[in-house]
Amino acid sequence: MKQHRLRSAAGFTLLEILLVVIIIGMLVGVAVVKLGGVSATARQTTARRQIDAYKTAIGLYEFHNGNYPSTEQGLAALVTQPSGQPAPTNWQGPYIDPPVLRKDPWNRDYIYKFPGQKLPSGYDLYSVGANGIEGDDDDIGNWQ
Repeated sequence: MKQHRLRSAAGFTLLEILLVVIIIGMLVGVAVVKLGGVSATARQTTARRQIDAYKTAIGLYEFHNGNYPSTEQGLAALVTQPSGQPAPTNWQGPYIDPPVLRKDPWNRDYIYKFPGQKLPSGYDLYSVGANGIEGDDDDIGNWQ
């Protein structure tokens, strides 16, 4: 007598594989949409933290020298002793560690102005934000 053995199908069908790939694609799509807002918030928080660090360094610079760096001297005065007026009388920098000026999370330079327009008795220090347009609600600055 001959015995017939049933062959069991080993592996997956093309339809099953395609279905799994489609499901994974949908899950990745949902995750990207959900995490998009988290990324924007993280960049804003990073900009605020960097501005806070610069504020501390500028405060120390002012303590040592009796005045803030001018707009022309800018944030570079925190890294290298500036020339020009007002001349620092007791520069003890660099005031940031490591002595490197960082860009904002959108890879733009922070803007420093003394005297400030938003804070006329002090200085303005800000990032133009994600849209890159100065002076709108997207700006992140030390006056907020």
